[in-house]
Amino acid sequence: MFDDLELRVDGSRPFDADTVAAAAAVCDRAEDHGGPGVVLVHVSGAPAPGWTDGLDLPTVNRWERVLRRLERLPMTTVAVAAGDCGGAALDALLATDRRIARPGTRLLVPSERTATWPGLALFRLVNQAGAARVRGAVLFGTPITAEEAAAIGLVDEVTDDPAVALTELARRDGVHSGPELSIRRQLMLDAVTTSYEDALGAHLAACDRELRRSVGVRS
Repeated sequence: MFDDLELRVDGSRPFDADTVAAAAAVCDRAEDHGGPGVVLVHVSGAPAPGWTDGLDLPTVNRWERVLRRLERLPMTTVAVAAGDCGGAALDALLATDRRIARPGTRLLVPSERTATWPGLALFRLVNQAGAARVRGAVLFGTPITAEEAAAIGLVDEVTDDPAVALTELARRDGVHSGPELSIRRQLMLDAVTTSYEDALGAHLAACDRELRRSVGVRS
């Protein structure tokens, strides 16, 4: 089911050139895959104090860009989280379509010196769950437990048997892939910040694509 489309992200280490390269390689394979399937992302670990020592802005930028690729892949992306997940692990989790967490998992926005890390995990947390629900995590690094994450929609399922959950997910929801999945995902993400008037054209274009595709399938 997953072939070589698996990525392991260790949040206990800073996102360096190797982390970026590993994620980019999986994105390359997923984009070239050409068929239905799932990109499975294993995430765990949270950074220790001082984790930003030696980190520079170009590396941060490359990491954020590869996360954006992951977020836009033409395949369903599923994260399996275990233990404390912060830093790169939290980043990758929040860029996936479906999330499964083991009991005891915690989502952590890492703090450095006197504030939390201001990466795009903050943007995704607020975008996906709402500012009120993640205020403590964003401002003070308050851990979000697996159960809390499930309650506010950041995690889809908490289970001690992710393999069974993955099989059930594929059976229940099917495996979606291709450009139409990417379009639906982008429409969903844009809906949070786009007015109805601005969104109308994009949705009508997507409807037109689907109608034309349906005609092609029937003919």
